[in-house]
Amino acid sequence: MSEIEEEIKTWAEGYAKSNGWTLHPDEKQRNAVIRGLARNSERYGERYCPCRIRSGDPDKDKAIICPCIYHKDELDQAGHCTCNLFYDPKFF
Repeated sequence: MSEIEEEIKTWAEGYAKSNGWTLHPDEKQRNAVIRGLARNSERYGERYCPCRIRSGDPDKDKAIICPCIYHKDELDQAGHCTCNLFYDPKFF
């Protein structure tokens, strides 16, 4: 894992824990999302969700900076966010 990927993983673990969630239990899936976040951070300067399409308008795209504005509703409704990074432990 690159340094930026490690930083994002550490951030994501702390964020999940502070909300009573967990990260995806499958390391391969979890790392794929973290790599996507790292790639977007390096390319565009923000942790844009890899599961969402950027418009190119920084004001509009603020909504999809991880954690995106949708993740809490998704966790409430589906038990996980669309990117499959954050999970409600009750999902399992």
